[in-house]
Amino acid sequence: MTELELPATPNEPNEAEIADMPAMLECWQQTLHWQPNATQQQQFQQFYRQVVQGNRQLNLTRITDPSEFWEKHLWDSLRALAPWLSTPPLESLPESPLEALPESPLESLPETSLEDSLAAVVSSIPTIPAISASPTIPSRIIDIGTGAGFPGVPVAIALPTATVTLLDSTQKKIAFLNAALPASGITNAKPMVGRAETLGRGLHHREIYDLALIRAVAAVSVCAEYALPLLAVGGQAVLYRGQWSDEEHESLQAAVQKLGGAIAGVDAFSTPLSRGARHCIYLHKVKPTPPQFPRSIGTPSQHPL
Repeated sequence: MTELELPATPNEPNEAEIADMPAMLECWQQTLHWQPNATQQQQFQQFYRQVVQGNRQLNLTRITDPSEFWEKHLWDSLRALAPWLSTPPLESLPESPLEALPESPLESLPETSLEDSLAAVVSSIPTIPAISASPTIPSRIIDIGTGAGFPGVPVAIALPTATVTLLDSTQKKIAFLNAALPASGITNAKPMVGRAETLGRGLHHREIYDLALIRAVAAVSVCAEYALPLLAVGGQAVLYRGQWSDEEHESLQAAVQKLGGAIAGVDAFSTPLSRGARHCIYLHKVKPTPPQFPRSIGTPSQHPL
């Protein structure tokens, strides 16, 4: 029996004991102008179960509550994809499904389903970012420092025609993904053990990706040095951040100019349930990255541009 197949102890959740996440279809539609189909809903649920069970052996995430997982792992991962996900509203949805919802918190609402209760606390709708993204859905995507699979796995589910490389330097996390993806019915995500500094200098990965995603990995200039060498000219990178400052913006601008990129835009928004502050920084690859970048393993983080 492999490490990832160890049986649950009496105090650990088995699959039957893991609650489903709320579907939140109206919230998906209102915030991203998109919602998952039935297959995607099932894949989200199955991957959630795999992550909760995987926490028995690995420290994958502290976020396992169903609604918190939906907001901070699924919705947060896909908010950055809004320029590519946006679709016309479905006719079956009311024009303003949240218009008449009460302003009171969850505990003051009448007893109802978890999904209805959560939808009721969406007090305002984050706007779709006005980022100059290519209208073409990216086909080659890389998630740098994927960890438990975020944002890359939700992106693979939402963009089934894309191939998503899930890169992480931790062998155990990649082993988890190698087991969890087939169990969740996800076939277009490819886990890989490695470092961005190595891939960025290699023939098979340098300047081939349409989109690079990097979430909570390092300082912004370090993230740029990881991501931009992997992008083809015309490609884009998204840096996921919480807070954002003028100092970070200046630091990033200086770094991306050295790497063949430019800042395409900064999207500031709040998460729909807990109202947490978020920023997505969009980078555009405007010319080839000079051959000296990325620098050797560890150098970008030790000596940021």
